Amino acid sequence: MNTKKIALLFLSVALLFTSCSNDDDVNPPAPLGDYENGILISHEGNFGQGNASVSFASYDLATVENNIFSSVNSSPLGDTAQSIAFRGDLAYIVLNVSNSIEIVNRYTFESVATINTGLNNPRFIAFANGKGYVTNWGDGGVATDDYLAVIDATSNTLIAQTIAVAEGPEKIIANGNTLYVAHKGGFGQNNIVSVVNSNTDVITTTITVGDVPNSLQLDGAGSLWVLSGGKPSWTGDETAGQLSKINTSDNSVMTIDFGATEHPNHLALDNGILYYYMSGSVYKMNSTATTLPTTAELTGLSFYGMTVNNSVLYGVDAVDFTSNGTLSAYDLSSNTLSNSTTVNIIPGGIYFN
Repeated sequence: MNTKKIALLFLSVALLFTSCSNDDDVNPPAPLGDYENGILISHEGNFGQGNASVSFASYDLATVENNIFSSVNSSPLGDTAQSIAFRGDLAYIVLNVSNSIEIVNRYTFESVATINTGLNNPRFIAFANGKGYVTNWGDGGVATDDYLAVIDATSNTLIAQTIAVAEGPEKIIANGNTLYVAHKGGFGQNNIVSVVNSNTDVITTTITVGDVPNSLQLDGAGSLWVLSGGKPSWTGDETAGQLSKINTSDNSVMTIDFGATEHPNHLALDNGILYYYMSGSVYKMNSTATTLPTTAELTGLSFYGMTVNNSVLYGVDAVDFTSNGTLSAYDLSSNTLSNSTTVNIIPGGIYFN
């Protein structure tokens, strides 16, 4: 073997070891915490008992850990966890009866801050323009004291200014710097969506939809979908449910009416497909459709909350509203139950972390 070949051999071996060494240096990113890449479930708990909680489950529901806030922080969460919303690495847990918001790292669930002033029957929260907007029902016996509380999302402190709104603000969703607030009616019934400019914190207009709007979804094509359940029969003034499609560029509305005694709930959106729950069944329709489906995808259900992610439907059942509930996953490619697990008392919200 001549000198040139020997040199080339040593060079090849050196490059091989260098390549292996570089491969060894490439490590996967460190986990953000014990509760990433899974599902968070909020639980109301028993009213007035201070046993609200949050559970974490793997996407396939093979593993579940209940009471993660109290486990991490060695303290109770509060009373009636109404909803959870994310902003960056933080999760904001809205506690209705406690009149507070617990802010945690969404991946470790370590407490970061608590907001316990300026809230009165808080419900849901959305973020726009560096601020958080919290829907509040106020006093249940007063129809004119409802408002949006405004949070500085940098300092996680309440801004003194509030935004007075019509009765029963419930779900809220942000589209850029514009907020849409569905007025379900609180302790009564309502039928509007308020549009709020987050630059000025002023209501720019209200949009009439069906009675008792309960769900909001943005479809990515410039449309806001609003599902209204209609007034229930016990009101003595029963009205039909309605699905409204709002063009967010001009606030024009297209509506699709349900039957006179049909009261849909839990609108979800996944890959251009809308899903909703009604009378123990789940229905689906394309977001380009102009008529309602006539055949259910799933039947025989009892959902207190529902959402869809990557063609898997997750639903929670509050059972008897005093004992532990269940979380179930359904494969929508075959419309079959994939798994089910026990969670805590009155599960309501399902959030992908």
